[in-house]
Amino acid sequence: MKLLVIFCSGIFFCSATFPHQDEALTKSMERGKVIYAENCITCHMGAGEGVAGAFPPLAKADYLVKTPEKAIAAIKFGLSEKITVNGVAYEGMMPNPGLDNEEIADVMNYIQNSWGNTSNKKLVTAKMVEEVKPKK
Repeated sequence: MKLLVIFCSGIFFCSATFPHQDEALTKSMERGKVIYAENCITCHMGAGEGVAGAFPPLAKADYLVKTPEKAIAAIKFGLSEKITVNGVAYEGMMPNPGLDNEEIADVMNYIQNSWGNTSNKKLVTAKMVEEVKPKK
């Protein structure tokens, strides 16, 4: 009987929590798409394909999956160091776009769930972005 109560409690918890996260992720991605169009599309292109040798792709980018904290830091503080994306080195500079933590979370959610990328429905939050500090 205890096992049945625990199992039912788990189902209730999951049904109450996960749909909310899906909805929050969807809304965040919608906002992120607008932010991407305003700030990122010029270099990273409309389908996140980037420009070979100049601007790294965001579509199917291992850099996003392997090091999401570094991707957040690049958006939050800009980027001027060499990075490797899908086995290709990029040494260009990305300026800080001046986004707040919520906007960074939204654009990360959009990028991580578009063009063949998947975050497995893990929601990037403003609090997570806030916790990313500049490299010393």
